Amino acid sequence: MTSRRPKGGLPGAHAVSLAMGEPDFDTPSVIVEALHEAVLDGATHYGDLNGDAELRQELATTNSTPVAPTVAENISITHGASAALAAVILAVADPGDRVVIPEPSYSLYQDLLQMIGAEPIFVPLTQDNQLDVSAIANAARDAVAIILCNPGNPTGAVLSAESLGHLGEELEGMQSTVISDEAYSGITYGDGFVSARDVGSLKGRTVVVQTFSKTYAMTGWRLGYTVASAPLASRISLIHRTLNGAVNSAVQRAGLTALRQADADVKRMLASYGERRDRVVELVDNIPGVTMTNPEGAFYAFIRYALDKPSQVVVAELAEAGVIVRAGDEYGPSGEGAFRVSFAASLSDIEEGFTRIRSYFERGHR
Repeated sequence: MTSRRPKGGLPGAHAVSLAMGEPDFDTPSVIVEALHEAVLDGATHYGDLNGDAELRQELATTNSTPVAPTVAENISITHGASAALAAVILAVADPGDRVVIPEPSYSLYQDLLQMIGAEPIFVPLTQDNQLDVSAIANAARDAVAIILCNPGNPTGAVLSAESLGHLGEELEGMQSTVISDEAYSGITYGDGFVSARDVGSLKGRTVVVQTFSKTYAMTGWRLGYTVASAPLASRISLIHRTLNGAVNSAVQRAGLTALRQADADVKRMLASYGERRDRVVELVDNIPGVTMTNPEGAFYAFIRYALDKPSQVVVAELAEAGVIVRAGDEYGPSGEGAFRVSFAASLSDIEEGFTRIRSYFERGHR
């Protein structure tokens, strides 16, 4: 599998990292305590290979659109969203198949396609990081799937309901499955997020990939799930359990508590992300020679620059200047000429990191 780590020399000991793609919060204590209680209660054995039945029922009721009277037909619990994505791609694509990726987008998609010998077809997002629906539909005519990242990593964009609806209309008569990775749906800064699952014109062709990792600060717990049509869900579950076995029983019980009791913690974390997001927007506005579409979701800022240098070089030079970010070319061809900043970091680290970024660009770094 292709390594996508930034190249260049090692940063100094006092470098500020704005590169991490995970919450900087600890998992809320109510969830941690639920894990402890689950272990004491004996949730230490193999679980249902498709996922804890009560957890799946809860997920069915918390999703905005009812998925089915029988939860087992639609929801598969997985070892995080990464295992979910792998199972979904194995379920819908074969070696030689074409899969459309609107990009810049999360690099794992292309890695998974390369792993099975499928071909990623890159379609650039619009200038404001929205879907180029006509171009995607044209590319999808001989593709088995389209992979959407919504909200976007690395862009922070939330795809509009109108564009999703238009995409479904354009795909009418085609066989492409729409894989919608919605890992950051719980971290948005307005009312604009709509799940692909809830778009009428996409009904019947969509599989949603979700995770507890981002919303609940549970990255290390490895708990995710998919929502799909009954036939596709059955295939996803078969592949996932064959490769991974059952998901940790106690972790699933803790996930149930997250859904039922962690709303206040989620709101607290979201408020903090929102404060940081607003500050990042202000800081970017004060850097010469860069532009950014303001993030509407997730905790990323995707910053484009005017320097005539590859993003890997810019990232290496920023590391030498004491701030660690991710190169735009990790996220697809149209990510070149940009870098990704994560604001899942303290405000003090954000302030110091952007001071160093601004200094770099003010020098014009020749």
